[in-house]
Amino acid sequence: MMTDPIADMLTRMRNALRINASSFTLPGSALKVRVLDVLKREGYIEAYEIHSDGPRSIINVTLKYGPDGEMVVSALRRFSKPGCRRFRGVQEIPRVRGGLGIAVVSTNQGVLSDRECREKKVGGEVLCIVE
Repeated sequence: MMTDPIADMLTRMRNALRINASSFTLPGSALKVRVLDVLKREGYIEAYEIHSDGPRSIINVTLKYGPDGEMVVSALRRFSKPGCRRFRGVQEIPRVRGGLGIAVVSTNQGVLSDRECREKKVGGEVLCIVE
């Protein structure tokens, strides 16, 4: 039984980036799809596809690299954990590297990036930090 599926997704992404893989797969869930959607909107991943084979779904994520093969994502960190949820108001959402990175936030209006949270003036649970 997996206790933290978001941390598992971030670890799989870190491992794939470390070996310069073009894509990786992970077990599907609605929250993972929403987090991947934020990463795609912000330009950190190329694409993702959801494949349903029987009762379980599988997500295939295509990673994004720069023109010379450099990584677009330099660091992925879990901020809020299952044992210690970290909720932040809109004024307390962290600015990652002065705006060069993003914080992924689960709000009552869906999963948003920190920029979108500031535009909509909503806070929530900060899931992870992407640099």
